[in-house]
Amino acid sequence: MADATTLNVLVFCGSLRKGSFNRMLTRALPALAPADMTLTDAPPIGALPLYNADIQTASGDPPEVTALVNAVRAADGLIIVSPEYNWSIPGVMKNAIDWLSRVKDQPFLDKPVALQSAAPGLLGGARMQYHMRQSLTSVEALILIRPEVFVNLAAKKFDEKTGELTDQPTRDIVKQQLEAFAKFIRKLKE
Repeated sequence: MADATTLNVLVFCGSLRKGSFNRMLTRALPALAPADMTLTDAPPIGALPLYNADIQTASGDPPEVTALVNAVRAADGLIIVSPEYNWSIPGVMKNAIDWLSRVKDQPFLDKPVALQSAAPGLLGGARMQYHMRQSLTSVEALILIRPEVFVNLAAKKFDEKTGELTDQPTRDIVKQQLEAFAKFIRKLKE
């Protein structure tokens, strides 16, 4: 178990696909994180039912939602690594945000969040991050502004066979962001 000085950071992947570039990016994070940061995968968001207030009213929050809420509450910060679908947030990630935003004492309030994205195109998921910032601002999460991580032309930056992040400039910016995120979380805790 981590000591009191270790930061517990929950990592969300906005892609359900095992071989996605964003999944590969999440697997690269532990080796690039500062020594005082422990990264844990969020409970699966693909298991959440589509948000429907009638479900909540009739039977309360589904167990999958409760598990996710508890994990977010227990974390010192969140990292969301997500692809861009149709110039925006993937439906599964938006659904998770919608569920979490509708529970009593919603857990995003004042929660530090860092964003990352990987995509085969030139923008590296920038439009998704813009929309994600809007959604997270509406639930009063505290978003790390810089450094930003947009992994563009992702097919050239990961090893095709192993899925390892091999591009050194990308590794460097991810490491810089994780170090900045640790400082950001600690500053907010003061």
